Formats: sequence, C-alpha cells, structure tokens
Amino acid sequence: MTARIAAALIVLCVAILTADYIVARVRTPKDDRLIKALQEKVKSDAATAPKLDAEFKRIATYRRARKLRDNITANVLIAAVALFLLTAKRLPRSLPSFRASGVDSQDRARRRVLAPGPVLSATTDLSFVDESVAHLGRTREAAIPLLQAIQAHYRYLPDEALRRVCEITDVTPAQIAGTSSFYSQFRRSPVGKHIVKVCHGTACHVAGARQITEELRRNLGIPEGTDTDPSRSFTIEEVACLGCCSLAPVLMVDEHTAGKLTPASACDALDTAEQKEPA
Repeated sequence: MTARIAAALIVLCVAILTADYIVARVRTPKDDRLIKALQEKVKSDAATAPKLDAEFKRIATYRRARKLRDNITANVLIAAVALFLLTAKRLPRSLPSFRASGVDSQDRARRRVLAPGPVLSATTDLSFVDESVAHLGRTREAAIPLLQAIQAHYRYLPDEALRRVCEITDVTPAQIAGTSSFYSQFRRSPVGKHIVKVCHGTACHVAGARQITEELRRNLGIPEGTDTDPSRSFTIEEVACLGCCSLAPVLMVDEHTAGKLTPASACDALDTAEQKEPA
C-alpha cells in the first residue's frame, strides 16, 4: 500500500512539473516578444515606460510563483521517491502492474547499471571507490554521499565505479539507477575541461540568454540532447542565477565571470578560457 501511494505521488508530481514546463515554454516566448516590443516603443515614446515596468513586474511575479510551486512539488517528489526506493524490495508483490514480460523494475535497473560499455579505460583506478565506501559506509543510506564523492572525484558517475559500489555495499542497482537519474546534480556522462554556466534568470533571459546559449552550442558543435562538445573541452549548463543581474546577460567559465554579453562576445569568453589553459 505504501509503495502504491508513493508511486501515485511520483506520477502526480511529474505531471504537475511537466504541465508547468509546457506552459512556460508557450508563455515565455510571448512575454519576451511583448517586452521587446515595449522596449522598442519606449525609445520613441517615454510614456510607455510605466507599462514596460508593469510588464516586467508581472513576468517576475509569475516566474517567482511558478518557481515556488515547482520547488514545493519537487520536495514532495523527492520524499515520494525516497519512500518508493525504501519499499523497492517489495515492488514485485505490492506493485504487480510494474512487471512487463516477466521482468520487474529492479531487473531492468540492474541491466542499465551493470551493462558493460566503454565508459572507462581498463587502467582506471577504482581504489577511490573502496576508500569512499570505507569512510562513508556500506548501507543503503550511504548511497547519495557515495555518489557525490564519486562524482567529485571522477567529475561524473562512471559505470565501472557504480558497479563496484553495488559489489561491496548494500546499495542496489535499482537504488543507484533511481537516485542518479532523479537528482540533476548527478551526471552519467563525462564533462568537459571547462564548465560554462549560462545564467537564465529573469534579467538574463530578457536580455538574450537563450540566443547566447544557442550560439555557444552552435559554435562548439554540441549535438542535440547533449551538453558537452565532441572534444570534451566545454560543458554548457543553464543555471537559474549567477547573482550578477546588473551584468545581464552573463555567464561563468570555471571561476571567471563575463557580462554584458552578445552571442559573439560569449564565444570570445570561451576562447579566452582556452588560451589561459596551461600548455
């Protein structure tokens, strides 16, 4: 019964977040066009300025409310996922509808986590995983700290490291699959040498953050559905805010911040990062 409730909450929360995302995708371009039109009109008619200010406030209020709603929903979703994972061992009995062709969800998760693949080289040292387990523990409760430690060391979650965790701890492949795919902080693919964080907060979004992100991806040749260029030099991340609204639009390459950007100057900021890299 507990697993059923957790599953229902997960479905409901995902539905709410998906609906919010779809509405935002439809509404954001309309708001951007309205703001741009008013900005152009203010240049010739100063009397339009109050209306522009009112629209800015309306958009900001709506986005704050949506962010609060999404945060609450996300917290409920996290709790539901945690409850679901704690009852994962009973899923074949309590949730028979989750079975398909004789294979339950834990079996599918095991295949995903333990499937062989060219993720790491044969010379990769996995002793760090053993050291982390010895320090953080072998229980299921240590799953998230272990994943955080592994990602901090390898910069992503290599399959070989995850297999090692399952071999020497009580953490199951199903738990790793669920946790690593749910939390956005975890990566299952390698990152580039430089992390590029493009601010998509309200000020930066209105000032053209989307165009900057698209130009960076085009300039780096990043394939659709990925965030890292083929040479693994740069990884592009969209972040909510970098705290530099007066410099909008703004991005951060590693620890260096660049503001007042255009699509062209944003690409120049990446070139500067490469030039500063030690030979």
